[in-house]
Amino acid sequence: MDARAIICKVRDREIPTSEELRWFANGLAVGGVSDAQAGAFAMAVLLNGLQRDGRVWLTEAMRDSGQVLTWDLNGPVVDKHSTGGLGDCLSLVLAPALAACGAYVPMISGRGLGHTGGTLDKLEAIAGYQTAQSEEDFRRIVGQHGCAIVSASGDMAPADKRLYGVRDISGTVESIDLITASILSKKLAAGLEHLVLDVKCGTGAFMHSASDAHDLAAALVETANQAGCKTSALITDMDQPLAHALGNALEVREVLEVLCNGRQGRLLELTIELGAVVLAASGLAATEDQAAQHLRKVISSGAAAEKFAQFCAAQGAGDALSIKALPKAPIMRPVAAPVAGHIRSIAGVRVGLAVVSMGGGRQVETDLIDPSVGLSDFCALRQKVERGEPLCIIHAADEADAEMAEAEILASVEIGDDLVDGQPLVLERVG
Repeated sequence: MDARAIICKVRDREIPTSEELRWFANGLAVGGVSDAQAGAFAMAVLLNGLQRDGRVWLTEAMRDSGQVLTWDLNGPVVDKHSTGGLGDCLSLVLAPALAACGAYVPMISGRGLGHTGGTLDKLEAIAGYQTAQSEEDFRRIVGQHGCAIVSASGDMAPADKRLYGVRDISGTVESIDLITASILSKKLAAGLEHLVLDVKCGTGAFMHSASDAHDLAAALVETANQAGCKTSALITDMDQPLAHALGNALEVREVLEVLCNGRQGRLLELTIELGAVVLAASGLAATEDQAAQHLRKVISSGAAAEKFAQFCAAQGAGDALSIKALPKAPIMRPVAAPVAGHIRSIAGVRVGLAVVSMGGGRQVETDLIDPSVGLSDFCALRQKVERGEPLCIIHAADEADAEMAEAEILASVEIGDDLVDGQPLVLERVG
């Protein structure tokens, strides 16, 4: 086969065969396809699409370009994936909660992207936690404790790793076909039986409009199911942070407040919603209502916290349940509301980038992250504030960063006299 012929097919609005896409994905993995050819392919897909069959074939081909795990466990193998948002530390609550309910969760996660934080970066705020694990250790931890959260090995979906890097520099990131294949090739390579997707929508998400979020969710669900993994998606609100905090150690602190102290709020609510979908689908609960009750019980009883401590310890962490052991920033500064009123809107991307600029994320791939910095006690939409009342607390490495973050927060939070209409946390279900 020939890479040029496959590219020309997509250019001319023809769909390559499954064999051609499998050949192309293998070429990406082993170097038989050049960067120029990969970029041309990505642009052709962005402009013309692959249709349903081509999207499924590309996903399967990228999944099979490297190692695909299989499991022999006495329970269902499940996972969750989020498209990313502010304060989204849900994986750290959901994975141990699902494990406490009898599921096995081999979660392969990523690092921060753009204005959003990464699950691996958050876990590395816990002293000693090792995200890189051998396949043997990964299997052992999942088998013994029900869950593990690790980074992807170079052997899993190598075609995606190559194409992802090319997309980032060729203006083709926005293609739904390529986003779908990228997300699912990695998840399906983990050998999942059931998957629930959290597709974020709003000012703090990559997908700002409900229609774009629906299109992505529909493509992901249809493709995953066609590829043999039973999948549903929830489209969820990201017009405000999911947790009360943004930043790696601060978000871990939020997780521990939920797991150990029963903190209520959007983070717990969405954990229950997503977990109930996948538990019922996997047969561990007869209905989603029963699944929700089971999840609430394992969280309130401390069983989920115990699972969290177990898998963190197995991955090298010390006292993973100690809030006091988390790193703390030297500067803490409240951001005072300039006027009284109600919180009308939050420019989420701008808030997220303020945390990145303080060192809470990467501006280039080689940047080191400061796990201590970020924002805590962040205000909520529709919340009433008095003049001078804190909108949030800045945790910064120095005064200059704190001043920068304060200016960004004040420019990002709109306060008005009237209440804006609220919307539910879960906007739509797909599949």
